[in-house]
Amino acid sequence: MQTVIQATPHQLNQLKKAYTTAIKNPPPAYALFAAKLPDVSITAYRSGKVLFQGKGHARESAKWSKLFQPQRPKKHRSSSAATTKPLLPQGLKDWSVLGSDEVGAGAYFGPLTTAAVYISQDNLDWVRQLGVADSKTLTDHDMIKMAPKIIAHLPHHVVNLLPEKYNAIQPQNNVNQMKAISHNFALHKVLEKIAPQKPQAILIDQFALPQTYYKHLTNANQQPIVRENVYFTTKAEQYHLSVAAASILARYVELQTMKKLSAEVGITLPIGAGKAVDLVAAELLRQQVDLRQYAKLHFANTQKAQKLVK
Repeated sequence: MQTVIQATPHQLNQLKKAYTTAIKNPPPAYALFAAKLPDVSITAYRSGKVLFQGKGHARESAKWSKLFQPQRPKKHRSSSAATTKPLLPQGLKDWSVLGSDEVGAGAYFGPLTTAAVYISQDNLDWVRQLGVADSKTLTDHDMIKMAPKIIAHLPHHVVNLLPEKYNAIQPQNNVNQMKAISHNFALHKVLEKIAPQKPQAILIDQFALPQTYYKHLTNANQQPIVRENVYFTTKAEQYHLSVAAASILARYVELQTMKKLSAEVGITLPIGAGKAVDLVAAELLRQQVDLRQYAKLHFANTQKAQKLVK
């Protein structure tokens, strides 16, 4: 019993003025305002999405859809986005959630590492006290201290796709397909560990549209495919601590792997795909090191390093 429409900033202001007497304070997180009528609730998000919920959702949303339609020539795209990328449930941050995230997809050296972590409602306060937040605000030192505690205290699973394996399957699987397979596998493993308990939601840090994500899994003949109560959003670590914890755990495993690989070749392998990476890769080629075991060969850095050697 809900409808989602898309509005411009100007249209959001029109909506807010129209519902002035019905506005509830304070508004939910990331919302511009929320209003309550006898048979419908309206929540307008800063992203431009407007959610109508309740018995009167169709009537109230239709009124605004007709008014806004001339300013929305690509309405069919908004409709598609509304069905494939639903708004996250209100109060999600306080739910029991299984979250997943990955690191390493944009780095030439090292693995593609995906982690899934389950945080029950009982563990939310413990995780907050630990200091888990958006991993982008934490240093590597912070994450190295936190990760062992996450491992010891919370149900989790990590898929650490090392370069040799990555290079073996990459010709048949693009990066997003490898990500999808890794996320699905890690999520399934954690669901097995916590069964018969089930999370109220599963939150994936979005790297592809949901229909594309599931298409990747179907094309790869993955079984089972985790679908129940699954939500996707970019910057998901900001919406639930489970994704933040997964991001920390993935980064920790990536760093440990990079340390091990660096020790094997006797050179500190830089993370990323910049000029410093080209120079190190060229040096390894001069030493006749097999890059398949240390780097993602389909990156342009491989050709750049080969040119440096010549």
